Amino acid sequence: MDFKDYLACDATQLAALIARREVSAHELLALALGQLARTQPRINAVCRLMEAEARAQLAAPLPEGPFAGVPFLLKDGVQDVAGLPTGYGSAGMQHVVPTETAAIVRRYLAAGLVIFGKTNLPEFALKGVTDSRANGRTNNPWDVERVPGGSSGGAAAAIASGVLPMAAAADGGGSIRIPAACCGLFGLRPSRGRVSSGPGIGEAWFGASSEGVISRSVRDTARMLDALAGAEPGDPVVIAPPDTPYAQAIERPPAALRIGFTAASPLGTSVHPEAKAAVDDAARLLAALGHHVEEAAPDVDGRLLASNYLHIYFGQVPAAMARAYAAGAKRSEFEPMTRILETLGKATSAGTLTAHLAQWNQHARALARFHQRFDLLLTPTLAHPPVRHGAGDPPPWQQAALDVLDRSGLLSLLARTGLAASTVDKIATDSLQYVPFTQLANLTGTPAMSVPLHWTADGLPLGVQFVAPFGREDRLLQLAAQLEQARPWFERLPGWVVGTP
Repeated sequence: MDFKDYLACDATQLAALIARREVSAHELLALALGQLARTQPRINAVCRLMEAEARAQLAAPLPEGPFAGVPFLLKDGVQDVAGLPTGYGSAGMQHVVPTETAAIVRRYLAAGLVIFGKTNLPEFALKGVTDSRANGRTNNPWDVERVPGGSSGGAAAAIASGVLPMAAAADGGGSIRIPAACCGLFGLRPSRGRVSSGPGIGEAWFGASSEGVISRSVRDTARMLDALAGAEPGDPVVIAPPDTPYAQAIERPPAALRIGFTAASPLGTSVHPEAKAAVDDAARLLAALGHHVEEAAPDVDGRLLASNYLHIYFGQVPAAMARAYAAGAKRSEFEPMTRILETLGKATSAGTLTAHLAQWNQHARALARFHQRFDLLLTPTLAHPPVRHGAGDPPPWQQAALDVLDRSGLLSLLARTGLAASTVDKIATDSLQYVPFTQLANLTGTPAMSVPLHWTADGLPLGVQFVAPFGREDRLLQLAAQLEQARPWFERLPGWVVGTP
């Protein structure tokens, strides 16, 4: 098999070729490693190469799973491999070495996937871009001056670079859907509890984060979700399995769906004309496929939701850094904005954090009322086409001022007295202005997907998002398969990847 043939196959097809002995797992690993070597200097998608571990897998018989022999990449966060640091895009976290392999990694291995590395992410997966100080920035294969999204930006960039057809991801605020939208790929965030985060974690990010994959084909995601779904002993949430395996469900089209759509930012911030055009175009396509489409939005307080979302960080960041300190990390090993979040988190009272967590229920009830009228919600995935590197960062003067306040101890004092509240609100709005649509699914625990239906006039991908009721991944996947057939995207990759100018 040559690279052109490799690029023409999704993971399902590669597994079938291996099963028929038309290609070997060794050949596929060599192709993946070769393409990674060619693209890594340009894209910087992978932060930890695991070639030795992959070859050790191939030295033993592979499990007879649905993806036996297919090359695969983990995300360098949550997806622990015993004996290797889970870096979280942070120099400080290199001191923490898991002693147990995460359940999701065990399931990837049971599916027969050959793991040859871990992908880049922002420090602690805190941003919708991938630019950690520890590992450097990851570039969008469609335009290296633009972001690939985040936090699973390394995964999406590796796929769009032709390194592999599917990679592991996780989504705590849009981190599967945002990079999928930026890189022209398909990304499904499962319902809370559908895929276990155990045994080291009960519910990642208080239950806002879900594990999954980014892929080039809907059937790869469906088959992978079948392999990943199901609780581990001790998991806090156990969801009833689907009536039909997802891989079978996508073989039949969905019934006519009621779909409400909106392109208005829940934060009241601006939305780029291309993002609005993406939703309008998707609405027309859905209507042509026989679905009822109507402009409508759930009655959600977007600014409150953004504040509730930011407070996840105030609980999680100090706790994660404390684990690193216990393992020998120094505070200087963490990025300035991470240290600021640690300070704000330590200054946030238990009562304040609890109040913010309790308000998630308010958003869940509002979305549920919407879903009593509509089967799905359609929005842009991004409010703007993939932005240039640095566009979403706080202004340098603001970062410098916050760093000075933090180092002097004044930031902690201001936060404890409530005087920093307006700054916190500004951080929330500024950090989410380009990605205000995705956090709703995380705080409500509902499944959502980004589908690559739109490309801008400049040739940049810009996905659209669908949000379903809790537990209805089947409905999303059925619609995605229908859209994939009506508007195929699998062969749409950057020209330099497929060998054209």
